[in-house]
Amino acid sequence: MQVYSEHYVSHKTERFVNKIWCLDNSIGESLIENKLVLPNGCFNLAIVNGNSIEVHTSKNKYEMNEGIYFCSQMTNKVLVNIQPKAKVTIIQLHTWTLSLFPKYDLSNFTDSIIKINSAELPFKVEIQSDIEILLKTINAYFEALADSHQNVIEKICEIIRLREDEISVSEIGKLLNSSQRLLQIKFKTTTGLTIKKYIQILKFRKSVDQMLNADLEKMSLTEIALYNKYFDQSHFIRKFKDVTKTTPKMFNPDLYFLSQKR
Repeated sequence: MQVYSEHYVSHKTERFVNKIWCLDNSIGESLIENKLVLPNGCFNLAIVNGNSIEVHTSKNKYEMNEGIYFCSQMTNKVLVNIQPKAKVTIIQLHTWTLSLFPKYDLSNFTDSIIKINSAELPFKVEIQSDIEILLKTINAYFEALADSHQNVIEKICEIIRLREDEISVSEIGKLLNSSQRLLQIKFKTTTGLTIKKYIQILKFRKSVDQMLNADLEKMSLTEIALYNKYFDQSHFIRKFKDVTKTTPKMFNPDLYFLSQKR
């Protein structure tokens, strides 16, 4: 049985949703334990069906019974245990997507998970929905928003994403003709992260992806570190340990649920 799978939304929906991924132990007879997930700068809506899953973040342990959960930005690795007869389907939302729903103040909400009522969502989700129905629902809702103008949070994220060199908050402020302080406050309220921390998470994930494909790309650890604007290999190793609690040399990708190549 394939526990981990990825499912992709329509081209228009990609502006708001990265993908939908599933952790499926619904026909399993034994506990899947001590699997790990890395931060990637996204929010997640998790739909748990059947038995519970257990999630350990850097702040707390969460027992997620059947229901719908909102998962904040994660800044460290997350440990997951999946009970037999349990399935979790996860809608991975881009950083700026939550800024479409300004009633949420997420300024102090990182490495955390809360259970929510489906009525709080702007689109209808059933816990028992299969992936095709869920994809159709998500695509229909977000495609209708695809021609909307970018707000400041999305503009900040796009500047960071398109910039080859690491960019400072002051540079972003100049590009958007706005004060650093105002941008920081808006970004932190909407995402729970500072702009600098968001840049660091994206840099870390890009480094991990390159490291896992280093044989194909013929890049050494030093080259990966310098390419991603770490001061040197030692700086990269130190930041890597901050998130994973291990070194790049000891990193075992088989312990992790990692993105598959499309």
